[in-house]
Amino acid sequence: MHDDGPKPDENSDSEPDQPAPENNEDGSFPKLSARQKKWMELRAKMQEAKKRNQIEMANEKKRMEAPTESRGVSKQKWLDDRKKKIGKLLDANGLDMTKAYMLDTQEAAEEKYKKWEKDPAPFGWDVFNQRTLYNAYKKRTKNIEVDVEEYNRMKEADPEFYRDASSLQYGKAPKTSEDKIDRMVQELKDRDEKRRAFSRRRTFREEKDVDSINDRNEHFNKKIERAFGKYTLEIKNNLERGTALPD
Repeated sequence: MHDDGPKPDENSDSEPDQPAPENNEDGSFPKLSARQKKWMELRAKMQEAKKRNQIEMANEKKRMEAPTESRGVSKQKWLDDRKKKIGKLLDANGLDMTKAYMLDTQEAAEEKYKKWEKDPAPFGWDVFNQRTLYNAYKKRTKNIEVDVEEYNRMKEADPEFYRDASSLQYGKAPKTSEDKIDRMVQELKDRDEKRRAFSRRRTFREEKDVDSINDRNEHFNKKIERAFGKYTLEIKNNLERGTALPD
């Protein structure tokens, strides 16, 4: 049997525009078969749904975004008000703008530190910035045992435990007990063990020039090469060619 209805591949929107069959006021199509009528009804519903979706998307975009002019003015006004408020607080406390962080409360500082802890691990040159150095300091000091009684005894025994600039005991420090020295040595050994365990073996390339005496020196030379390699390239080439020094 031959099917007079449209084929599946003819239902796409990419097909050439064809004149739609005339329909009555009630939306019926008297000159089409039942299958063609069903297809035309579905097509009309799809077009109507597409049109409504586009209208809703435009309305939602207008609701989410404020006008450019008003948004810019309000943001600039907020920044100006914030600068004025911070400036008044700094003047009242005798501080300049570089000391604005001293106005943070303990709660605000703790929230800031929590955000730091959520950041991903440092990469590359970020290993030695202030944040990672601070995190390393916290990690190394979290296991320190503080003896408050011994601290108070040392402070009472030495009237210049906290020395000022006019003190004549420059370079003098209270005697450190042997157990504290042992703990410090043990902490250094633990760090060295962790560093050795963390380091992984790299592939050795025979064609590469050997310019190091051990793995640690090789790692250091790589960092120096990244920082100053482009500046010392001509000097290295002259040394290899024998043209570094005049005849």
